Amino acid sequence: MTDTNSADTGPGSSARQRAIEAYENARDSVSGAGRRAANGLSEAPLIALAGGLAAGALIAALLPRTESEARLVRPTARRVKDTARAAYKAAKETGTDKLNDLGLSREKGEETIRSLFQGVTDAARASGEAALDAARNKG
Repeated sequence: MTDTNSADTGPGSSARQRAIEAYENARDSVSGAGRRAANGLSEAPLIALAGGLAAGALIAALLPRTESEARLVRPTARRVKDTARAAYKAAKETGTDKLNDLGLSREKGEETIRSLFQGVTDAARASGEAALDAARNKG
């Protein structure tokens, strides 16, 4: 859609031509982006839905909460927090009890890790010495 008019031969004509070309390129880019977005929505509607939900949640989190919203949400938030705290406590107690039943404790775990580390260190030292001995005997 470039219009090359013979009257546009002055010093500002090249700047005008570049501005027209930039506008056309931007318009084409926006049009292409719109088509790609529409194709993406039709090909992956669940991803588009998840993106929309995430954007909505972000916007909602950034908006200030009104006093009436806070009053309405407070009891539910308190129940959710209390339930989560109780679930965490129950899971921790059950896990600790199960580890105790198996004879595993923090002290025993630390001892096992120390023993394992010492075994790896000893194996590495023995391997190094064997490699050194083999190299000496070969040469």
